[in-house]
Amino acid sequence: MSLTYLIKQSIKNLNLILQMRFEDWFQYYQEIRQQFSYSTEKDQEAANLLNKLIERRSLNILVLQRKIKNKNVIAIGAGPSLESNLDFIRKRKKDVKIVSDGAVQLLIEEKIKPDIVVSDLDSNPSFLKKAENLGAMIIVHAHADNVDNMKKLVPKFKKVLGSTQVMPIGQVYNFGGFTDGDRCVFLADEMNAKSITLVGMDFEDEVRASEFKKSDTKLKKEKMKISKKLISILAKRTKSKLTNRSNVSIKGVAKYV
Repeated sequence: MSLTYLIKQSIKNLNLILQMRFEDWFQYYQEIRQQFSYSTEKDQEAANLLNKLIERRSLNILVLQRKIKNKNVIAIGAGPSLESNLDFIRKRKKDVKIVSDGAVQLLIEEKIKPDIVVSDLDSNPSFLKKAENLGAMIIVHAHADNVDNMKKLVPKFKKVLGSTQVMPIGQVYNFGGFTDGDRCVFLADEMNAKSITLVGMDFEDEVRASEFKKSDTKLKKEKMKISKKLISILAKRTKSKLTNRSNVSIKGVAKYV
């Protein structure tokens, strides 16, 4: 039995596991879709496009799994409490740092290397590329609103794994989650992290490191409420030890001590 065959079977089995989770996730997506008038068809078209874009540059999901499984993870959002936690992140040198794209620039400027970046490509692309050059794995999320950015930016990365909020296809997976921040948490859970510590995920506060315009503030707050709710739902079923160093209390998530 060849090594290639075993790898293909492992990927196939992992896809089946993720697809079973998709059935659980899709009910939440439908609620989100209705609230924000998203199109399932257009989101699926975006996922299909991303799969084509990364066909020759896809990151093996087993590499991602080995990076996270049974490891202590810090899931890093771009909330205002991030700055006060920089020393904590520096001290946890062995922890896997899964970073939402809005937090990447600050971390790099502070000489902290992200291990994995979760991005829908709406932050400064030069820092996403810097993160990859430093060794970070790049997870690009596809949705209907970032098709142009995907076409422009994805070819610039060496290796990419895709994510979607609709049906997974090829090397584009549905790990669950809605915003970059909570997708970091869902990804860590899906890959069986030993523990997940939330940092910079304040949800109800202004997002420190985001580039959203003032006109987007109301929409951003609505999205943050859903993000917080989804993490509370995840807290009920995750096998990972889930703790929070952020300023906002999240139901079901213990404060980090």
